Amino acid sequence: MSGRRLPGIGLGVDVHRFGGPGPIRIGGIEIEYEHGLLGHSDGDVLCHALADALLGASGLGDIGEHFPSTDERWRGASSLDLLRRVGDLLAQAGIEILGLDGTVIAEAPRLGPFRRAMEAAVAEVLALDGAYISVKVKSSDGLGLTGRGEGMAALAVARVGGGSRSDRE
Repeated sequence: MSGRRLPGIGLGVDVHRFGGPGPIRIGGIEIEYEHGLLGHSDGDVLCHALADALLGASGLGDIGEHFPSTDERWRGASSLDLLRRVGDLLAQAGIEILGLDGTVIAEAPRLGPFRRAMEAAVAEVLALDGAYISVKVKSSDGLGLTGRGEGMAALAVARVGGGSRSDRE
């Protein structure tokens, strides 16, 4: 598929369990909660899913490839900073972000009141118009690890354009 033009579409998924004291950080926003999220960086499931979606859509690998948990440089890192770095990688490859859609899955805390702030934080770090970003929050109605309150998950889809696959082969 050498020389194939984008737009590409990518899917990102991330899950972190609760552990230790709060607060949590989701979509770059600090939210008071009794538990924190365990992760090598700050455990921000939304930013991680968005980063993976962007990297996948661009054919640039995945978040573990660029920010491996075996690398101490990323211990406790801000996931907004990681997302900014992903945006820089795309820009260097001539790839434009055409849209981002993320969903956070959690029983608690209630995240609805923070949706717009998450969208604004992501838009700012990626230098995008907020109209290109959508964040939603869902519960899992008591089912699975999120329903039992063991952790949080996020799914994201990204659409990108520009560049060409041959640039990355």
